[in-house]
Amino acid sequence: MLLKLKTTVITYDYIILGAGASGLLLAYRMSQDPFFDDKSVLIIDQSKDKGNDRTWCYWEEGVGEWDALLTKIWPNVFFGSQSLSKTISIAPFQYKMIRSEAFYMSLWKGINSKSNFSFIEAVVDSFTELKTGVEVVTETDTYLGSKLFNSLPNPEAYNSQHKYPLIHQHFVGWFVKTKTNVFDDAVATFMDFSVPQNGHTRFMYVLPIDKKTALFEYTLFSKDLLKYADYEDAIKSYLDSKNILDYEIIEKEQGNIPMTSFKFSDLNSKHILHIGTAGGWTKASTGYTFMNTSKKTKEVVAFLKEDDDLSTFDKRTKYRFYDLIFLDVLANHNNEGAALFSSMFKKASIKTIFRFLDEDSTILEDLKIILSVPPKRFIQAFFKRLF
Repeated sequence: MLLKLKTTVITYDYIILGAGASGLLLAYRMSQDPFFDDKSVLIIDQSKDKGNDRTWCYWEEGVGEWDALLTKIWPNVFFGSQSLSKTISIAPFQYKMIRSEAFYMSLWKGINSKSNFSFIEAVVDSFTELKTGVEVVTETDTYLGSKLFNSLPNPEAYNSQHKYPLIHQHFVGWFVKTKTNVFDDAVATFMDFSVPQNGHTRFMYVLPIDKKTALFEYTLFSKDLLKYADYEDAIKSYLDSKNILDYEIIEKEQGNIPMTSFKFSDLNSKHILHIGTAGGWTKASTGYTFMNTSKKTKEVVAFLKEDDDLSTFDKRTKYRFYDLIFLDVLANHNNEGAALFSSMFKKASIKTIFRFLDEDSTILEDLKIILSVPPKRFIQAFFKRLF
């Protein structure tokens, strides 16, 4: 029997684990900043070409950094439920869609233009903090680095604790194509709670790319996942209810995003920073990740120019407490999610909601959001956390 001998390679200034959105975006931002021109950067992932493995959507005012890569922009969103049904102009915001293949290719183009960046295709077995850096072990080799940025998720970290609420945003999506013009491609369905709730928070998310093509995504905020067939049955029923009968499924996607206020910053250390979903960069109360990752990677690059201790990167804000209370309510009263979101969209302006979710709101805007939701559950959750 032949044994594979492990070899130790050179020490890198920075090692990035994972070439998904957060790892690749961090590497890209470093490659575009002259500060890192004399630094060696290693990216490790089990695969480099990930294709269209993700669809990201986000709202933004005006021209944005990634506009050249967008698949679609919507000026309006629709919100629907038993108590509220309305199409909303979101000006001065726009709702934007970007698909991952174009995004990854653009980032790799920038990264590959710098000779001090390397990529190794490998499965990471472990990583360990040393006194002066980090050690990363793969199936065949060991790599040393001064700093490590890890985007590989470790669900056990938050699954094994009970202090903070944990639910999941889980979904299955169909890209469908019809033979005739069916869709209003000026309106994205943000949340349609008209689907049967069955004791949970369930909604349909619809993104029309053109008048004949749309993504229908059956989404739940809940603790437990469904059988795959249940998601697809719900999409089919929704299409039937809209009298969309003659269509072709051209692509499918599925996902499961943790929604938790677990203190991911506790996992960080002097030489190791967890990033992306693995670092709590997903907005706990909504599951949105893309724009937060875009902002956070800028902050990491700025931080590295001034500080050496990665454990001090994350700063506590009021929004973490807001998310904690919100998730307490959703986790303990999951059947009331539709009423909660309906009340918010009925009483607060879309601009206030977006600014609040962007964590860019004023105290007055915070109060408008707080006063827009049913008070009973939130008061209960607040005092539970307070005492």
